[in-house]
Amino acid sequence: MSSKDKNEKRKNLKVIQFDKDKNTLIESSQPKETFEDVGGLDEVKKKIKMSFILPLQQPEFFQAYGKEAGGSLLLYGPPGCGKTYLAKAIAGEIDANFVHLELQAILSMYVGQSEHNLHDVFEKAREQKPCVLFIDELDALGGNRHNMRQHHERMLVNQLLIELDGLHSFNEQVYVIGATNTPWYLDPALRRPGRFNHLVFIPPPTLEERETILSLKAQGKPQESLNLNKLAKKTNHFSGADLGQVIQDAIDVVLQKSLEVGELLPLTNDSLLKALKGRKPTTLEWFSSAKNYATFSDVNKDYQQVLDYIHENKVK
Repeated sequence: MSSKDKNEKRKNLKVIQFDKDKNTLIESSQPKETFEDVGGLDEVKKKIKMSFILPLQQPEFFQAYGKEAGGSLLLYGPPGCGKTYLAKAIAGEIDANFVHLELQAILSMYVGQSEHNLHDVFEKAREQKPCVLFIDELDALGGNRHNMRQHHERMLVNQLLIELDGLHSFNEQVYVIGATNTPWYLDPALRRPGRFNHLVFIPPPTLEERETILSLKAQGKPQESLNLNKLAKKTNHFSGADLGQVIQDAIDVVLQKSLEVGELLPLTNDSLLKALKGRKPTTLEWFSSAKNYATFSDVNKDYQQVLDYIHENKVK
C-alpha cells in the first residue's frame, strides 16, 4: 500500500470514546502518528513489530508456527514518558482504528452497568477490526482483586479477564494495549499467557530525544538562538512531561516580564536555565519504588530491564 493510500485510509478511520456526560459513544478523527514520529525506542519498536505488525504484513510465516495476528501488550514505566503517544503510533502504523478506554468513562453508580459498559467497548473494538484498544492506567481497572474490598470492583476485573479471553474466540485483529506506571499492582490473572504477558519498558527519553522534545515544546514561541543541546545535557532522567514543564515555567516568567514592560520578550538560554533550577526529574521517585520491587519481589525477573537501566544510566 502506497503512502498516499495509507494517508487516505487514515482520514476515514475513527476513534471511539465514551461521552462522559451522556455515556454514549462518540467518534473523532483517528491519530495520524506512526513510528516515524516516535524518536528512539528502537528495541521497543522491534518488539512491537514482531508482536503486532509483521503478523499482518507477513501472515504466512506466523501462521506456519500457529501464531495469529492480535494479542495484548503492556507498556510500563515512569509517568510522562510517552506511553499513550506510542499506543497512538501503533494504531497509525498498522492503519487501525483506535479506541482509548479510560476508567472514568465506563464507571457507573448502577450495579452491573460498569461491566456492561466495558463489554460494549470491547464489542465496538471487535466491530472495527483491525483495531487498537488502548487501556490507560490499567492498574486502576485491573488491580489485584485480593486487595479490593468492594464486590463491584472485583466484578469489573472479572469482566476484563472475560473480554481478554474472548479476543481469541471473536477477533484475531484486535490489539489490546495497556499502560501503567505500576505493573506490579495488577491482578496476577492479567499477566497470564494470552493476556498481558508481554511487557515493554518505556524509559525516560535519551539525550537526543530530550533535545528534540525541547525543540518541539519551544517551537513557535518568541525566542533568540537557543542552545537546547546544553539544556538537554542538564536534564538527565527528565520525562517528556518534565521537559514540557521546564519550557512552560520559562514562558511564564518571560510572559510576565513582557506584560510589565509592554514589549514582547523572547525565550533565552538564561530563562530556560533559571527555570530548570526549580525542577527535578519526577522519574526518580518511580525508579526508587521500581528498584525495590524488582530487587526483592520480582520472582520471574519481569522487571530486570528496570534494574539494567538504573545501572547503565546511574540512576540514584
